[in-house]
Amino acid sequence: MSEDGQLWLDEESGPLVRPYAMVHGRTRPARPELDVATQLLTSWSGADRSGISVEHEEILRLCVRPMSIAEVAAHLDTPIVVAKVLVSDLIDRGDLVTDKASRKAQRPNRQLLEAVLEGVRRL
Repeated sequence: MSEDGQLWLDEESGPLVRPYAMVHGRTRPARPELDVATQLLTSWSGADRSGISVEHEEILRLCVRPMSIAEVAAHLDTPIVVAKVLVSDLIDRGDLVTDKASRKAQRPNRQLLEAVLEGVRRL
């Protein structure tokens, strides 16, 4: 119900209710190392897939070919964080694997950036 006592219908609940419900209120993935470029691939380990959500099943279908988390989020029409939470679930179950090369890029150290800046200033 709204503050003025009116009953809300599902269509009026807004675009964030469904993603929130899809991940059971979780707002952080279990695997913080995942980024938007992390490549995913369905694992055919034969794990029992009973009890997973429709969205989990869709991710497994999408990732038969390598696909990034950003692409998964776009296909599911969900925020990136929702896709990361769902993907984390599947990785933990052994249903998805990630590529080893998709780790977050390390930031250059401050000394290197200062040296580049100094070189540009000399130009």
